[in-house]
Amino acid sequence: MPHRLMLLDTASLYFRAFYGVPDTIRRADGTPVNAVRGLLDMIARLTTDYAATHLVACWDDDWRPQWRVDLIPSYKSHRVATVVAGAADVEVVPDALEVQIPMIRRVLDLAGIAVVGVAEHEADDVIGTYASHAGLPVDVVTGDRDLFQLVSDDRQVRVIYTARGMRNLEVLTDVVVVGKYRVLPEQYADYATLRGDASDGLPGVAGIGEKTAASLLGEYGTLDGLLAAAADGAGGVSASVRSKLAAAADYLEVAPTVVKVVQDLDVPTLEEAGAQLHPVVGESRAELERLATEWNLGGSVRRLLDALDLRDPSS
Repeated sequence: MPHRLMLLDTASLYFRAFYGVPDTIRRADGTPVNAVRGLLDMIARLTTDYAATHLVACWDDDWRPQWRVDLIPSYKSHRVATVVAGAADVEVVPDALEVQIPMIRRVLDLAGIAVVGVAEHEADDVIGTYASHAGLPVDVVTGDRDLFQLVSDDRQVRVIYTARGMRNLEVLTDVVVVGKYRVLPEQYADYATLRGDASDGLPGVAGIGEKTAASLLGEYGTLDGLLAAAADGAGGVSASVRSKLAAAADYLEVAPTVVKVVQDLDVPTLEEAGAQLHPVVGESRAELERLATEWNLGGSVRRLLDALDLRDPSS
């Protein structure tokens, strides 16, 4: 089997599992396990359908890094549940999901699935780093459009987009991104900067929406190119657009750093992380099977084990 790396935007997936699987599914003590079940089923299906040989569950060690907030204070501010002095803000997470996260970590560990996070960075940044330096074909699984900037046919990086649900997965390549947004993947971060993104608390440039942003990038290539042309009276940028860009000058100075996914983090190699998928054996398998019963995980553990049983670490 040709080697192929799958990178999971893990929080994106377990939130989707939590809201997509009935919360009436619980352990004997009443603790919900719907997110655990849903995530395991996603992993079993995704790794099988897309022939992943390596897998990293990328983790939000800091879901709202202070360095991004310092640049744009509104960044993800609507998702803050509690502000903690001297520590990371607490994200709005339903209690019924919060209690399942340790269970998710435990099951992933027993299944031998690599979990990688980096201090002061989001899972997106971990994904960006591995996608840029893996040296093998990559599938990024996410419901977050920000990661479209990583798509590259040349580097064999695709995004498997989950926003429409697991029954309607969309595989994004260069041509798909261009077809949807009229910009190249490498222009997507500049496009998002211009049009803004309410889901991340990014205001964008007032008066510049998706069509205008795509048109401007089509003409000037990059945000830097657009700003340079706007500063040059002979650059061809209309007075209206120049006025809008000038009004957003402070935002445009910092937003690219916030929007662009970091791609040079110090992360373990795939080998060091234990990213290669393999059958679960011995005590780990026995413990997983025990937890499947104790935690009422139904057939989800069995389906994950079956998927992993197809992986031959010697191949």
